Amino acid sequence: MGIVKFEDIIAWQKSRELVLKVYNIFKESKDFGFKNQIERASVSVMNNIAEGFERRTNNEFRYFLYVSKGSVGEVRSMLYLALDLKKISKKDFNELYNLTNEISKILTGLIKTIN
Repeated sequence: MGIVKFEDIIAWQKSRELVLKVYNIFKESKDFGFKNQIERASVSVMNNIAEGFERRTNNEFRYFLYVSKGSVGEVRSMLYLALDLKKISKKDFNELYNLTNEISKILTGLIKTIN
């Protein structure tokens, strides 16, 4: 049947998982600026997929997928900083890193499909 609603998109489902993990891992953080930035970037991944899909044109969907891909890169970059600053364990870093990498690859494939 294919994709009928944005909730059917695997990248969106994985992004939702990413948001929940980011919020859970950083929930006790007292560095509110850092916490806010990584949370907002992770939410941006899933919301841009949803917004682009709801626009109902391939050009706009593609654009928002690129924005989402940029946000997932931002999350991954911040994970390195979190690790360097000892705000996150190596185990949590690896789990989130792998999830962001997977989402990025899925988005790349989706963008290629639209092109």
